[in-house]
Amino acid sequence: MKELIEYMAAPLVDHPEEIRVDEVEKDDVIIYRLSVSKEDLGKVIGKQGRVVQAIRSMVKAAAWKEKKRVWVEIMNT
Repeated sequence: MKELIEYMAAPLVDHPEEIRVDEVEKDDVIIYRLSVSKEDLGKVIGKQGRVVQAIRSMVKAAAWKEKKRVWVEIMNT
């Protein structure tokens, strides 16, 4: 999953070297924290959150095949 998130975020940002994805497991949910530079934060979120919602949908679809519950959070570095 981490690679999928990095793969989707890399073309969106100006500083792909600053992309970091951390995995945290809470109860029965796996939380992926996507960190990007402060300048790229808006590009990853998108207008009205549409880009981040699309990333979340893709990750949830991939996780569904593996019978896992996931969530993606956006952080800035």
